[in-house]
Amino acid sequence: MAESEAKWYVVHTYSGYENKVKDGIESTIANRNLSDEICEVMIPMEQAEEIRDGVTKHVERKMFPGYVLVRMVMNDDTWFVIRNTRGVTGFVGPGSKPVPLTEAEMRALGIAGEAEKKVSVDFAEGDSVVVIAGVWKDVVSVARKVDIAKQTVTITVDMFGRETPVDVNLADVKKLD
Repeated sequence: MAESEAKWYVVHTYSGYENKVKDGIESTIANRNLSDEICEVMIPMEQAEEIRDGVTKHVERKMFPGYVLVRMVMNDDTWFVIRNTRGVTGFVGPGSKPVPLTEAEMRALGIAGEAEKKVSVDFAEGDSVVVIAGVWKDVVSVARKVDIAKQTVTITVDMFGRETPVDVNLADVKKLD
């Protein structure tokens, strides 16, 4: 299965469990090496203004409380992994059949289509980088391999006292100054 076959699916969660579900799915991806099949997990956020005690604050708010978006290749294994993540109540779709989002629905959510979402990078293999999002957030490492086609960079992280290579989305990494 190729990552290009991945589609966006909507996963229903217990209310208030969105971040726990996102973290749970991301750690399962890392533990089971499923980054080729479960590509991205996202909680759509929006900017809003809240007025409390006469003070206006700009806050980030979940667009769809109780839902998480997952870009994945749907098969029995990936369905099982997502469905059995703690806090997940199921996929959005009729019965037990998940239905992927259409291109129009993705654009309405501000998710770029495949052709629009390529990320260019200002670092190369051998450069020091820091992870700015996802499971490995705040990890500093060296870019071992940059794969523009897959939109990933391979870095090494210290796991159980050993340097272990992991692939991270290019958009989640920036060059250290």
